[in-house]
Amino acid sequence: MRRIQLTILLVFLTGITTFGTAHAQPPQQKFIPFQGFVSGVAAVDAQAWLARPESRVKSSAAFEEMRRHVLSLYQGVHVTHSFWLDSQVFDCVPIAEQPAVRRFGLQKIAPPPPTEKPSTGLRSPAGGQPVQSPVEMGEADPFGNAVSCDKGTIPMRRVTLEELSRFGSLREFFQKGPGGAGRPRPADVPPAFSGQHLYAYAYQNVNNNGGNSWLNLWSPSVGTGQIFSLSQQWYVGGSGSGTQTVEGGWQNYPGKYGTNSSVLFIYWTADDYGSTGCYNLDCTAFVQTNSGWTLGGTFPNYSTSGGTQYEIQMQWKHYQGNWWLYLQGTGTLDPVGYYPNSIFGSGQLSQNATLIEYGGETVGTASWPPMGSGAWANAGSQYAAYQRVIYYTDTSGFGQWGNLTAVQPTSNCYTIVYTPSSSGGSWGSYFYFGGPGGNC
Repeated sequence: MRRIQLTILLVFLTGITTFGTAHAQPPQQKFIPFQGFVSGVAAVDAQAWLARPESRVKSSAAFEEMRRHVLSLYQGVHVTHSFWLDSQVFDCVPIAEQPAVRRFGLQKIAPPPPTEKPSTGLRSPAGGQPVQSPVEMGEADPFGNAVSCDKGTIPMRRVTLEELSRFGSLREFFQKGPGGAGRPRPADVPPAFSGQHLYAYAYQNVNNNGGNSWLNLWSPSVGTGQIFSLSQQWYVGGSGSGTQTVEGGWQNYPGKYGTNSSVLFIYWTADDYGSTGCYNLDCTAFVQTNSGWTLGGTFPNYSTSGGTQYEIQMQWKHYQGNWWLYLQGTGTLDPVGYYPNSIFGSGQLSQNATLIEYGGETVGTASWPPMGSGAWANAGSQYAAYQRVIYYTDTSGFGQWGNLTAVQPTSNCYTIVYTPSSSGGSWGSYFYFGGPGGNC
């Protein structure tokens, strides 16, 4: 019965029932167009929804808040094309109609050029194989829809009540994970409560305007009693409840995205993960300006142990009051969009960041999932996860190699091995990291 109910739920809200890639066999159910989706959210019966066994919503008031949020995201939005990508629907939304632009307006400024890496005359083994963004592959989904968005629109991952109902409240949906935490601190100790975030990472206290790394892509298994596993960058400013971040990387979070494949993600907070922050375009914060990337979407390829290593380049750059995101796969390093300075108020990130962090994070309840590939850091090339070519943008706008300190608070779960730029060859500053997790 539960499986039948879940299937009906997925059909009603998203028009999908099977997980896979854009070129999997077509689901048997009808693909629900955008207007049908919005009408369905407006008409759904709250009490019937709360009675579903898979719902985690705390109350009817919490459900109504979720429904109002979904409707507000799409108020005044005109979508003419949508597509299915590995269990999720993306709607092609005009740039000027996305939620953050309707809140802040669109700043008519050209993005800055990305920060170039510091020079190095040394050589080392080449990196992995860059992946291509799925919306630039010229493919169609199982329903025959082109997996792409026209210029002037952006692929916005459809935020559904099915997704929100996996959380107790709208605030829990916005949080990075259980407990509200979301970044490592040098004082982190082994877990003392369920929902603890665990890390293996490297950091540097330095005034900066963002930074860069290549992240190789993995899709570690996240099982029952586990929440997520990721590899990411953090740019941090402030302290205590005034801590602010911009973040991004890849993440396997089945309870949120409804897939067991890792997705591209970004996140932010202006008050130490208290009452602000959200993923991707889930709230009115990030302004996407590029149709070539799917925030919250899966990748066409992932690394394999002993085999091909796939990777993307990610860079953040604070410029003229905005935190710009750049991504590169098989093409060039292109601007994707920005966080407006206004979401940080008068906080530290409205000026610059003071800390850079790179590494892995996991969350579990009964146990912790694998980090990276699941291999220990010392497994090295083709086996352990890595981030390479790690540098930051100094306050004058120039690239500087990271001079990082590696931290592994729970070395029985996860480890990290860091190599500085002085001996890193063309990889500059880099590290391997990961581990099997489990009951540790």
